[in-house]
Amino acid sequence: MLDGTSLPATEHKRFWRSMLALLIVSVTVLRFIYLGWCSSLDLAPDEAHYWDWSRNLDWSYYSKGPLVAWIIRLGVELFGPLSLALTGAETMAVRLPAVFCGGMLMLALYVLTVQTLRSERTAFFMVLFVSLCPIFNSVSMLITIDSPFVCLWTWALVAGHRAIFRGERWAWCLTGLLVGLGILAKYTTALWLFSFGLFLLFTPAYRPLLFQSRFWLMTSIAFASCLPILWWNATHDWVTFRHVAGQAGVPTAGRNVGIRWLGPLEYIGGQFAILIGYWFVAWACAMFTFRPTRETDPSKNYLWWMSLPTFTVFLISSFKAGGQVNWPVAAYLSGSVLMTAWILQAVDSASISYRRLARVGLSMACTLCLLLTVAMHETRNVRPLLREVAVRLQADDPYSLRRVDPTCRLRGWSTLGQEIDIVRQQIEREEGRDPILAGPGWNMPGEIGFYCKGHPQVFCFGAFFGGRHSQYDIWRPNPVADQNLYIGRTFVVVNGSEASLRSFFGDVVLAKDFIYREGNVPIANWTIWICRNYRGLETSNVSPRENY
Repeated sequence: MLDGTSLPATEHKRFWRSMLALLIVSVTVLRFIYLGWCSSLDLAPDEAHYWDWSRNLDWSYYSKGPLVAWIIRLGVELFGPLSLALTGAETMAVRLPAVFCGGMLMLALYVLTVQTLRSERTAFFMVLFVSLCPIFNSVSMLITIDSPFVCLWTWALVAGHRAIFRGERWAWCLTGLLVGLGILAKYTTALWLFSFGLFLLFTPAYRPLLFQSRFWLMTSIAFASCLPILWWNATHDWVTFRHVAGQAGVPTAGRNVGIRWLGPLEYIGGQFAILIGYWFVAWACAMFTFRPTRETDPSKNYLWWMSLPTFTVFLISSFKAGGQVNWPVAAYLSGSVLMTAWILQAVDSASISYRRLARVGLSMACTLCLLLTVAMHETRNVRPLLREVAVRLQADDPYSLRRVDPTCRLRGWSTLGQEIDIVRQQIEREEGRDPILAGPGWNMPGEIGFYCKGHPQVFCFGAFFGGRHSQYDIWRPNPVADQNLYIGRTFVVVNGSEASLRSFFGDVVLAKDFIYREGNVPIANWTIWICRNYRGLETSNVSPRENY
């Protein structure tokens, strides 16, 4: 029954579409229920940082385009009251756009698979495999730039395929718009155009499209969509370009000057890990099996060219910069369609032994992914096991759990906000006005601002502590660039060393050394300092502007 051989063609298509609709609706509803009633996870530092951006809407920001801030603001405006009613906080409202993007991603992958492989069965299993994969689950639950990025990239794949193979002018325009919006989410989307151009260049039957007006219309629309980023950077000393260049490994100001010979091994190892081994191997096998020199189907060639170049670009850049494991995630979108086709060929193989091996491997991978996904949503259920592993890795570190449980980064912030509010109230009673709040790095102010009462503005002392610059250095006024406006004020600073704080405050007192625990397990530690009589710091002692 599942292979559709006993069903007429019409019923076969209806069956798989019904299964697909049930899968997408079920997964999306479960994610909504989890955010509204089950989640114990606070916002991650990245999420809180983007939420802080959403309070200050602009055409672009220090390190990213504006789209993630825009959609978070939309989510809070539309669902903030509902989130407060259900959970007592706006966390659900902040993350709901990610759930929407996740549902649209699954739908786009289905449409792309049907368009290119013309198989409803393959499309269903394609979406099923992606819904099980932890990395795609995370971008469908946590609101980072990857949430809209992967959604828009995939819909651009759908529109781009239609533009090439059906020649519809509106599809070229839509493709350009989707790519442009994707760049507003994540600059990596520019690689979509690069991969698209390579497909046309190396596919003789479609090479003439490179010289036709439709292709350049698409490119022009994509470029026009990026004008907000260019305009904002032109008025802000091109800080985004400096920041991205540093991350990409471009040698600047003494950084990225050597060759990281082990970089490619680290890169491939990271990709192997985030794809649970099996999916990475299956993707690599699909890239080899369906390579253009062997495969004659232009639709499969399209999927191949829209996958491997992105992976290769980051592989090459790993010689210069470490990067992050999620950077090449777009490579696995069109690649996963070919991967699914390769897997289904293996499980349907005429060779009994090979077929059995393929089915066992697939079953084990799906089971492992399902267990990891469930555990990821509530790691406290497996904490004894994680704790034992953590202690074996580093027994002398009381916070070793953070090494094996990435959700520790999403825990304790709401409680920290309550502790800071107690200190704020104490100072307000003593001095008659609310203190100014600050943190030592870019990843702290958003968390404090979100979880403290009244969502106060929180500043960043990163430049004083030798950290890199961030959006907080651009927003004005701020205590680093406009020190005279804050002279004599009292601050509450979370983290940072006493010695460093005394260099720009007259009096520094430790209000609380706060350890957040769940049960008897320490998860995180923050120091809360009361810093009075702010006197600023000579600008010559501030870290150089090149520290992007």
